[in-house]
Amino acid sequence: MMVKAIAQMRRAVRGLAVLLLAAASLPSAQAQTAPSPPVKIDDDGTVHVPAMAVPVSSMLSPEAKQYLTDHLKAMQDPVQVQQNNGVPVFMEPYLAEAKAMFAYTLTERRIAGVRVFDYAPKAGIAKRNARRVLINLHGGGFMGCFPACAELESIPVATLGEIRVVSVDYRQGPERKFPAASEDVAQVYRELLKTYPAANIGIYGCSAGGMLTGMATAWFQKHGLPRPGAVGILCAGLTTSANGFGGDADYMTAAVGEARPAPQWPPNGDAPWTALPYFAGSDPTDPLVAPGSSDEVLRQFPPTLIITGTRGFELSSAVNTHSRMVALGVDADLHVWEGLFHGFFYKPDMPESRQAYDVILKFFDRNLGQ
Repeated sequence: MMVKAIAQMRRAVRGLAVLLLAAASLPSAQAQTAPSPPVKIDDDGTVHVPAMAVPVSSMLSPEAKQYLTDHLKAMQDPVQVQQNNGVPVFMEPYLAEAKAMFAYTLTERRIAGVRVFDYAPKAGIAKRNARRVLINLHGGGFMGCFPACAELESIPVATLGEIRVVSVDYRQGPERKFPAASEDVAQVYRELLKTYPAANIGIYGCSAGGMLTGMATAWFQKHGLPRPGAVGILCAGLTTSANGFGGDADYMTAAVGEARPAPQWPPNGDAPWTALPYFAGSDPTDPLVAPGSSDEVLRQFPPTLIITGTRGFELSSAVNTHSRMVALGVDADLHVWEGLFHGFFYKPDMPESRQAYDVILKFFDRNLGQ
């Protein structure tokens, strides 16, 4: 009986202690106000997201983690984004890496009156590629980055793929307007068709060059030129907007990929549809400007490779372009790199860049004629 009484007393003491602790905390709890919702939703579905911290993806290689950090900091430095003779300052070390890593030859020439940089591996073009050629259309927002973007998009591909790459110095804004670039690409393409079958010609580019790849393909359709064997829309999609390529990515990826804030919402109703001078006066519903505006144009595309990253401001457009192409029966291949940003493969000495080069080369090898 004594043991049972002691046990009951202990349980009572513990119960009293819990009640006393609860009572002691009650005034504090009552004084606190309920926390406001972390996310606010408007009636039209607009989501207001509070300030948040986004760490570097744990899925990246150590090299890519450092690269992302360096890139984000560079994008906040006005000096780093300035161009010296077509070379953005932040790209200078990437160019040095590419020239040190790859053995290639470069011939500057004109094809059909258009200036090009003609790349080939120093060891020679592989036998399987003797009757193949790739046309590169460089990035740069239709406002520069030649030769920097051209070199970073062409040198690794030409050398690792043992194939000829012709990079086009197409006309850009603000001096020139649409459709000058498409005309230049068509001129080069027509001339190369005298040497190479259309099925053996591949066209690819990053950013503006990726968009121009689609625009040129649409231009070929309208002007009766045979479609190329395959195209690569890299760091781009085939839609456009006032803030980039359109969709969620306009608001969700620019901050974590390019260190810039999301655009104003709702937008200024008087703002032009694009800030790019090259497209001044053009119509965003014209498939020669935005091929994604026409299912009929997209349906006629050759096998298409699309590359993007989860922090690329082109992500939504790339995903949308791919899904629409698949629905239209186009042989389209989408690759999305986790944690990486617009044009991530411009740094050649990084595992993820080598993965991207491998995807590009295997795609063209699989789809171009012999």
